[in-house]
Amino acid sequence: MRALQYRTIGAAPELVDIPTPTPGPGQVLVKVTAAGVCHSDEFLMSLPEDQYTYGLPLTLGHEGAGTIEAVGPGVTGLTIGESVLVYGPWGCGRCYPCSKGEENYCEKAAALGIRPPGLGAPGAMADYLLVDDARHLVPLGDLDPVASVSLTDAGLTPYHAIKKSLPKLVPGSVAVVIGAGGLGHVAIQILRAMAPCTVIAVDTSEEKLELARAVGAHHAVTSDQRAEEQILGLTGGRKVDVVFDFVGIDPTTELASRLVGVGGDIVIVGVGPGTVEVGFFSTPWEASARAPYWGSRSELMEVVELARAGRISVEVETFSLDEGPEAYERLKAGTVRGRAVIVP
Repeated sequence: MRALQYRTIGAAPELVDIPTPTPGPGQVLVKVTAAGVCHSDEFLMSLPEDQYTYGLPLTLGHEGAGTIEAVGPGVTGLTIGESVLVYGPWGCGRCYPCSKGEENYCEKAAALGIRPPGLGAPGAMADYLLVDDARHLVPLGDLDPVASVSLTDAGLTPYHAIKKSLPKLVPGSVAVVIGAGGLGHVAIQILRAMAPCTVIAVDTSEEKLELARAVGAHHAVTSDQRAEEQILGLTGGRKVDVVFDFVGIDPTTELASRLVGVGGDIVIVGVGPGTVEVGFFSTPWEASARAPYWGSRSELMEVVELARAGRISVEVETFSLDEGPEAYERLKAGTVRGRAVIVP
C-alpha cells in the first residue's frame, strides 16, 4: 500500500510503498477515505534529532476516517464496509481516565508505549490504517468522511477546551478566539452553537478573519499592537471572560493574559512555546489558566452529533497522497483555508 511517511529528520515527508497490515486479535483494518493534516505534524517534523521521540519511519496522520476492511479475531459488532471515524488519543483502556473515555489523559500510555496513530503509531495517511481496538472507532453514518475527518481533532480539541469553560460563557459574556485557522474556525462555530456569548476572533491573516466572520464570529480583529485596544473598545472597556489561544506563542499568551478579567479562563490550545504567568500580582483574582489536550471518546461522539445537526462544519482543502508534501508546505506557509485533508 502507499503511505506518506516522515523518514529523515528535517526532511519533507515521502510517499512510499509498504506492506498492507493484517489485523491481529482485537484489531481492525480500516480502508482510509480521508486523513487530516495538522500543525501537530508540522511541530514534530520541526524537532531536532535530540528531541524527536516518535520513531522513524513514521506514517503521518492522526485524523482518520475510513471504512471497515477486515477485523481480527475477537472483534464483534462491526460491519465490513461501515463508515467510521478514528478516535486518535489511544490509551490503555484500564486506568481511571480511560474508564471515563478520557484516553487523552491515560495514566499508563507512555509507560506501555501506546502512541496515537500518526504521532508514534502508523497513521492514516495511507491506503489502510491498522486500529488497535474497535473502541477507537466512532460510527460516521452518512456524513461525508472528507468533510468530517477533521472533527477527530480540529473539532474534538476545541470542543473539549470550550466545554470546560461553558459555565462562564453566560449571556453578556465575551469569548476571544486567537487564531482562526484549522481549529479556531471550528471553535467559533462551537461557541455559537453552545454558548450565548459574544465571540471575537483574532488573527494576523485577513483571509482567516474573513473565514471567522463567515462561520459566525461577531467581530474579527487583526492581531497587531492595537489588538488589545480594539477588543476592549468592542467590550466597552470590560475585560473578557474566556480567551482561547489556538496559537500558543509568547505574543498570543501575553495578549490573553492582558485581556482576561476577574474569574476568567485562559485556555492555551496551540502547541507553541508560549506560557502564562499566574500569581496574585500577575493575573486577575480567580482567573485561571489551563492547557487541555485533545478530548474524550464521548466528546467525539458529541462533536459528530453537532455536525450531523448542521451546527458545525470544517472548511477543507483536499489533496491526494501524491500532493501530501505540498499540503504540508501550504500548512507551514499559512495558506490553507481551514483544514487540509488527504484523500487517498
